[in-house]
Amino acid sequence: MNYDKLMEEQISNIKEGTKLLLHACCAPCSSAVLERIANHFKITIFYYNPNITSKEEYDKRIEEIKKLISIVKPKYKIDLIEGNYDKEKFLEISKGLENEPERGKRCYKCYNLRLEETARIAEELNYPYFCTTLTLSPHKRVDWLNEIGERLNNEYTPTYLYSDFKKKEGYKRSIVLSKEYGLYRQDYCGCIFSKIK
Repeated sequence: MNYDKLMEEQISNIKEGTKLLLHACCAPCSSAVLERIANHFKITIFYYNPNITSKEEYDKRIEEIKKLISIVKPKYKIDLIEGNYDKEKFLEISKGLENEPERGKRCYKCYNLRLEETARIAEELNYPYFCTTLTLSPHKRVDWLNEIGERLNNEYTPTYLYSDFKKKEGYKRSIVLSKEYGLYRQDYCGCIFSKIK
């Protein structure tokens, strides 16, 4: 499935300036995603990452998101919502899956946790669309992320914007932009299990 093409088809039918709640994992991934879609949507970044098991790391990443928002100047102002920091919720869904490899069953549950909360908040705040920056990373399963988003379309009112932000050199562009903006690039997803391996 070409999720990038699906996204472009969706965007061609969405009025410019429509509100979108964008789940963001970190500033580096957000940089290239914002460059790609921020001139079409009125974006609010939703920073919700209970998988980050170190509060210091969590705080560092949210500060980098704020820094990024202060640097980029798209057509529409970018807002920010910080979700609850609840690492216990992530640890609970990870029980029994501690030894799963990266991109394994534990990751699927983590994707679901973050995307479902994004859909819930989008519905609560009347955002017609929601999406995630997670599809930019080569370490994430794009098929799973879009499958979860599609399922959430049937459970919540907002529409999931399909994506594969790696396409069109998205990941490489995030590296360039991170250097240009002086952004901190972490070397693990955030959970304690990915840091150990």
